[in-house]
Amino acid sequence: MNIDLTDTTSSQINSALVRARRASGTPAVGMVLTLVIVTDEGNHYDALKAASEASKEHPSRILVVIRRPGRSPRDRKIARLDAEVRVGGESNTGETVLLRLHGELASHAHSVVLPLLLPDAPVVLWWPEDAPEHPSHDLLGQLAARRITDAQATEDPVATLALRAGTYTPGDTDLAWTRITPWRSVLAAALDQKHAPITSASVEGEAYNPSSELLALWLADRLGVPVERTVSDGPGLTAVRLETADGTICLDRADGSLAELAMPGQPDRHVALHRRDTAELIAEELRRLDPDEAYAAAVKYGVQRLGSGAPATKGAAKDTAKAGAARGDSAAPAPTEAAPEGAPEGEGGAETAAKSGKKKASSATARKAAST
Repeated sequence: MNIDLTDTTSSQINSALVRARRASGTPAVGMVLTLVIVTDEGNHYDALKAASEASKEHPSRILVVIRRPGRSPRDRKIARLDAEVRVGGESNTGETVLLRLHGELASHAHSVVLPLLLPDAPVVLWWPEDAPEHPSHDLLGQLAARRITDAQATEDPVATLALRAGTYTPGDTDLAWTRITPWRSVLAAALDQKHAPITSASVEGEAYNPSSELLALWLADRLGVPVERTVSDGPGLTAVRLETADGTICLDRADGSLAELAMPGQPDRHVALHRRDTAELIAEELRRLDPDEAYAAAVKYGVQRLGSGAPATKGAAKDTAKAGAARGDSAAPAPTEAAPEGAPEGEGGAETAAKSGKKKASSATARKAAST
């Protein structure tokens, strides 16, 4: 059942939801959370489709906030709320409300959303793109127990990870981290079978792929060994190699679907590691609403390495300064011109962007100091 409301209020939207539930024969509220999606007109369809698929596993009230501030001064002075209420049908077991905030009202989305939240139920906020620099300080973010961003949707994913580390608050998470959950599970299971000490590691993936960066940082943080980040043709994350005294543990996914796990002294085996769609990622994030301590440790470890006095190549040092500036660090280290003695050109993950010609960070390489 769909109900269109023009120039409406939050109170009228709540009344429409009650009428729609009664008309559909489900007067009771059986939803477990409120999912708020902050997006724009051009991207709301894909985000809503993913959230609706996830609601099959987690029945929820989905509030889609679409800001339309207007282009002309006259349009920006108008304050109007249009809404579309959907219950049943495409909304599956939950409820969906599309909120279009026009003019000045676009800057006060929290005042519209607050009366529409389910009582005594957790709130999850998702920015599919254009997330604020400090999600927990955002007025909408303050309403949520969990805040989901996506570094992959930004222009400079590595600098975005550095920014997320500097502004991290318990409850923050990123879909770039969610994408590597199967990789972390397989690697952890492999290390349970092979107890030889790990001496070093390498992570291969596409340039500017934040999931590859986070996996490298997670390995460096957990294993306490140098981790090299290398660039491949993709798609996405392609391989992880762990060097041990007995040989190399290699998890290789060349086609983006089926991976091969090779371990010393054991036959090679195939592992399903398909690239999951957004609906699967959101469904995973909704399974647990407590702070993700593993994500916090990994992303913060990256910022510490970027901002440390560890030797850096030309490109890596410039990227360090860039990442520091992105998170507002006035004391970000200045670029150094000298590379470590004997280091190959480009070590540290700096890549040249073919289209723009600008040097961007392609890696948040996690390395231990020489004294470690």
